[in-house]
Amino acid sequence: MTTETENPAVLPLIRTIRSQRVILDSDLARLYGVGTKHLNQQIRRNQRRFPPDFIFRLTPREALMRSQFVTASSKRNVTSPPFAFTEHGAVMAANVLNSERAVVMSVEVVRAFIRLRRAVLTQEKLARKVADLERTVKERQDGHDKKIELLLTAVKLLIDGSDAATRKRIGFAV
Repeated sequence: MTTETENPAVLPLIRTIRSQRVILDSDLARLYGVGTKHLNQQIRRNQRRFPPDFIFRLTPREALMRSQFVTASSKRNVTSPPFAFTEHGAVMAANVLNSERAVVMSVEVVRAFIRLRRAVLTQEKLARKVADLERTVKERQDGHDKKIELLLTAVKLLIDGSDAATRKRIGFAV
């Protein structure tokens, strides 16, 4: 059984863009120990290995939103928006780079994506359980409320004696 190593540096690099969890080219290049230019060059040379569900280029607006989180490097060509790699794109990038560090780090990247997926699934399961519990409590509460209402109505009738005239008298009349 292999032990899963923890690499906390990878997890914060994964962002959600277009409802997909991705890692940007500059972050991936830094993890793989290569320059962003070299990574993107390998991507262009191997375009057939990177279908749209593996990689996509950020729009200028998305790139602008990105710059709010991280200041762009002075070395980066800011006229070209960055690539965003999905989990499969990150693995494929390691394959085209073909370096030992890229292979090792791709395993860590995949593990980080898996941890995120597990966390989301756990959160969804917990949300479903809470919703089921709320529904059950509400159903029980509604049932109890009706029974309490009937009980209170009966007690009020007994206290008021308002139905005494309509009830059949029992016993001897004096």
